[in-house]
Amino acid sequence: MNRHATWLLPAWLGLLALLAWVAVAQLNPSGDLRLFLPEARDARQALLLDSLGEGPGSRMLLLAVSGAEPEALSEVSRELVLGLSGAPGIRRVANGEHDLGALPEELLAARYLLSPGFDEQPLDAARLRLEMGARLQDLGSPAASLVEPWVARDPTLEVLRLAERWAPAQEPASFDGVWFDPDTTHALLVVEGEAAAFDPTGQQNVVDTVQQAFEQARTDLATDLGVDLNAMRLEVSGPGAFSVLMRGQTQGEATRLGLFAGLGMVIVLSLAYRRLRAPLLAALPLASGILAGLAAVALQFDGVHGITLAFGITLIGIAQDYPIHLFSHRRAGGDSYACVRELWPTLLTGVLSTCLAFGSFFVSGVEGLHQLAVFSITGLLTAALCTRFALPALLGDWPVDPEQQRWTLGVWQQLDRLRGMALVLPLLAVAALAWLVVSPQPLWDDRLGGLTPVPMELLQRDGELRGQLGVADVRHVLAVEGGDVQALLERSEALEPVLDGLVQRGALDGFELPSHLLPSASVQRLRQARLPAADALRAMLSEASEGLPFRAQAFAPFEADMARARGMAPLQVADLQDTPLQPRLAAMLRVPDGDAPVLGLASLTGVRDLDAIAAAVDAAGDEVWLMDLQAAAETMSSAWRVHVLWALGIAIILLCAALAVALRSVPRAARVLAPVALAGLLLAALLNAFGVSFTLFHLVAAILAAGLGLDYALFFERARHDRGQARRTLHAIVLCAVSTGLVFGLLGTSSIPVLRAIGLTVALGVVLNILLAAVVAGRANHLQGNDDARA
Repeated sequence: MNRHATWLLPAWLGLLALLAWVAVAQLNPSGDLRLFLPEARDARQALLLDSLGEGPGSRMLLLAVSGAEPEALSEVSRELVLGLSGAPGIRRVANGEHDLGALPEELLAARYLLSPGFDEQPLDAARLRLEMGARLQDLGSPAASLVEPWVARDPTLEVLRLAERWAPAQEPASFDGVWFDPDTTHALLVVEGEAAAFDPTGQQNVVDTVQQAFEQARTDLATDLGVDLNAMRLEVSGPGAFSVLMRGQTQGEATRLGLFAGLGMVIVLSLAYRRLRAPLLAALPLASGILAGLAAVALQFDGVHGITLAFGITLIGIAQDYPIHLFSHRRAGGDSYACVRELWPTLLTGVLSTCLAFGSFFVSGVEGLHQLAVFSITGLLTAALCTRFALPALLGDWPVDPEQQRWTLGVWQQLDRLRGMALVLPLLAVAALAWLVVSPQPLWDDRLGGLTPVPMELLQRDGELRGQLGVADVRHVLAVEGGDVQALLERSEALEPVLDGLVQRGALDGFELPSHLLPSASVQRLRQARLPAADALRAMLSEASEGLPFRAQAFAPFEADMARARGMAPLQVADLQDTPLQPRLAAMLRVPDGDAPVLGLASLTGVRDLDAIAAAVDAAGDEVWLMDLQAAAETMSSAWRVHVLWALGIAIILLCAALAVALRSVPRAARVLAPVALAGLLLAALLNAFGVSFTLFHLVAAILAAGLGLDYALFFERARHDRGQARRTLHAIVLCAVSTGLVFGLLGTSSIPVLRAIGLTVALGVVLNILLAAVVAGRANHLQGNDDARA
């Protein structure tokens, strides 16, 4: 080490600590996949993006309790409802038992404005007598405890009618009054949390609350019933549960694979350079790049997607090659600064070329890719500058001369045998291109499902639970437009008979409109006008109760509520604030700022005939439309992909021009770019042949592999006619490829499909790039090296 090293290393480590503090303090991780979709250009696209994170189904968790007799499961279900109702972060919990307390006391009289109970048959003495007789029968039934508190106040049970109206459109099977699957082996519940689907911290809190409530319910009942309930199991499904599960699993696998990869890197570099400090020194520029990238995105963006963080750290992995080039090109006893000055033009050309490729993401129109570009470019430039200006001061004595290591010459001779492949490379390119043209396997996968790391078996189980619970279809959404909230509610009411007709025809099982929860003011006034006056109501009660065992004035609470209902103003959205209805209504209404129309979302259950639904909706007018969220997302994703590829194509053209200028030769630039382009073509063809369609993950992984290949080709081209340089270059590139292959090969063993796809894509790309770069860019020095060896 030189005299600057005594203060440089502590200063460097201190700067890393500062960057780490900034990243931890400012970073706000997000799981919102909307960051990887383009900005909305119309109301329907805005509805799509909003529904992905804030829609009615996005905050819903589905619970299934199993492992005991149905009687015990039903008791645990009830305990869970009690334990979760009113818990922090929980909006609503339902298990099939009707909730008659959706309206607070001060709004309870408004049930006569909200309920359609008197729409077809107004209240009269005959109707009242029938209802009173039914209540007498209820009081002698098992439901007596539920009905008795309401007889005097609500003899027609409008609270129950509203509870049924506000219940799911398709009720699941039940046992002992609570929801079960058809086999009565799983008690089913629905929990709605306050956290958005892609708020990992909020969803973690909700899932933790559910787990704690389950453990408490199981413990309490085991004590009360005197049975062992340890075999009882809780399943939690839904978007929020998946985000929590996959975050934990991804972090666990990343930690495990990272430890193995780090250990492997230490062993490889220690053996290659015979110095234990080699891997430690190599880690400094890499750590600097990662922390600088983290700090940059943390300071620039409010929320940083987990994909950005994972990919950013992966992409900056290219930077581990920079110190390896310095270590391998330095001669024994040589000057580190002189060595890095010689390497810098080639190294900088590779860095800037890679940054140019990632710079295409700035014009993609997708915030997630914008974040990725900031992260990667900041990290790569930081790592390169650290290697150029800081790392040489820490090297000290360097007794290893890679040119003299035997394995270098052995690898050289093996690669030289591939020189004949240069003649067949054009045929390989034609064959790969032909395969991509005629292959039955789609080249691109535009599904949002391609962006999720959730295993297919969990998604299938989620679909089963949704079917058993009759939960609304999260794919198809009916949107209703109105100039204001009241116009929207009126249009929603006009749509109700249309949807009722579709239910009767079997096109769908059920639906829920905003007007189900809150009728328009005009409908409320109409119902209000139909309510009998005080004298008329008293006469009705006297006539209806004649001969029945009810005391005089028994229905005074009923008369009082009727009086309040006749005098109250129609309920508005604001009146439902802090009630259980408010979050449900908020999820169904989109009230924008300014003059934009109000949007309402109608959820559909059991969609069976999509064509019939679409035809009926088209006939309802332009203010109503049926939206297939999956198809809309795929359309947006496809448009985004085309936009990104155009931007990437422009970046490639600029890259070709920049390389021709930097290398001062078009043929030299062609020799550098040819193996990279061919490797990318072969990579796409091989993946497609094995049934893999490209997603965002594959595209970015392929760009990473191309960046590595460009680095290999540049250094092979630099040492094309110098035997000593060529051997040192080969030493560096082989170590770079081994270290990269080790990291991504381990990633390819991940149990998470997305991580496995990234690892295998990059590992295969590295193999193709080093072989093709050696054949094309390094062919001349192979021949010369072989001749020298024979001499």
